[in-house]
Amino acid sequence: MANPLIDRRRFVQAAGIAFLAGLSPRALHALERADAVFASAFRAKDGSYGVATVTERGEIVSRSPLPARAHGMAACPATAKAVAFARRPGTFAMVLDLAGGADPVVIAAPDGRHYFGHGCFSPDGRWLYASENDFDANRGVIGLYDARENFARIGEYEAFGIGTHDLSVSDDGAMLIAANGGIETHPDFGRTKLNLDRMEPSLALIDARDGALIERHILPETLRQLSTRHIDLDAAGQIWFACQYEGPRNDRPPLVGRFSKGEPLAFLDLPEETVRTLGNYVGAIAVNRRLGLVGVTSPVGGAAVTIDAASGRVIESRNRPDAAGIAAAPEGFAVSSYDGRMQETQSDVAWDQHILRLSGHG
Repeated sequence: MANPLIDRRRFVQAAGIAFLAGLSPRALHALERADAVFASAFRAKDGSYGVATVTERGEIVSRSPLPARAHGMAACPATAKAVAFARRPGTFAMVLDLAGGADPVVIAAPDGRHYFGHGCFSPDGRWLYASENDFDANRGVIGLYDARENFARIGEYEAFGIGTHDLSVSDDGAMLIAANGGIETHPDFGRTKLNLDRMEPSLALIDARDGALIERHILPETLRQLSTRHIDLDAAGQIWFACQYEGPRNDRPPLVGRFSKGEPLAFLDLPEETVRTLGNYVGAIAVNRRLGLVGVTSPVGGAAVTIDAASGRVIESRNRPDAAGIAAAPEGFAVSSYDGRMQETQSDVAWDQHILRLSGHG
C-alpha cells in the first residue's frame, strides 16, 4: 500500500479534544509516549467485533465497534479517515474519523458484489478504492467511492483478474495495483475455493484516471496454484507481493517477489528452510521504507520473517505462533497474532489478519 504515515504529534493533534477526552488515563499515557500508532480489526471475548488503535508496544488506545468481522484497513493522512473492510464475502465497509469529529459511515456493497477485505485511498483522500467480487460473472472489480459525497459508490473499474484481493495505489495516485489471487469464490458457497485446479493468479497495473489496463502479469503455468494475495510499495515505487500456495504440501514454490512498471516479475530465492517455515503461506507483507526492509508473516507456519530489500536476503526469522498482521515500526516491524499478542503486549482481543500503521516517522 502507499505510505500512510503522519507524524505521531500530528496524529495526536488531529485526534482532537473529543477523542482525547474519551480516553482512559492509561490509554492517554500510552498514546503520549508512543512513537507510532497502528490500527487493526479484532474480535472481542464476547464475540463482538471492532477496530482498535494501538501503540507500537501493542497497547490499545481506543476501540470502535464494527457490525461484523473485518479484514484489512486503509487510511488517508490528508483527511484523517480510516476504513475497515469486511472479510470475504462480507458486504460492509466502515469509514472512521480518526479526528473523532464525525460519526462512522457504513458503506454497503451493491447487489451482486461483495468485498474482498482490502482497499486504498487516493493520496489526496478524494477517492476510496475497494477490491470487490462480481461473483456471478466471476471477475474482480475495483469499486470507486467518492469521499466528498459521503462515500457514495459512483462506479467501478475492471481489475483484470479473478479473486482480486489486495489493492494499492502509487504514491502519486496515478496507478492502481491489484493482486488478483486467481481463486473463484461465490457467496452461495461461503469461503469455499471453487477452482483450485484452474487458478488464474495475476498482478495488474491500472490507470487510476480511467481504469485502463497498463500492464498485466500472469503467473506461469508452473505456478498457476500460487495465489498472489498481498502487496506493498517501497520508497522507489517498486511493488512487493506475497503469495499463498494451493498446490501439494511438499512443494516449495517461491512466496515473495517484486517488480516495477515495465519490468517482469522477479521472485526471491528464499532459503528452503524459510519457505518451509512459512508453510507455503504468507498472510501479510509490509515494507519498512526507512530501514529498507520487507517483512512477512505466516499464521500457518507461525513465523515472522524479515528480508533485506536490496539483496533479498533473509536477515531474521522469528517464531510467532498465530502470526497475523505486520507493519513497519520504528525499529523494524510490529507483528500481531490471532491470540491477541502484539509486540510485547497480550490483549483481551483476537487480532485479525492485518495491521495498518497510522502514524510515526517512516
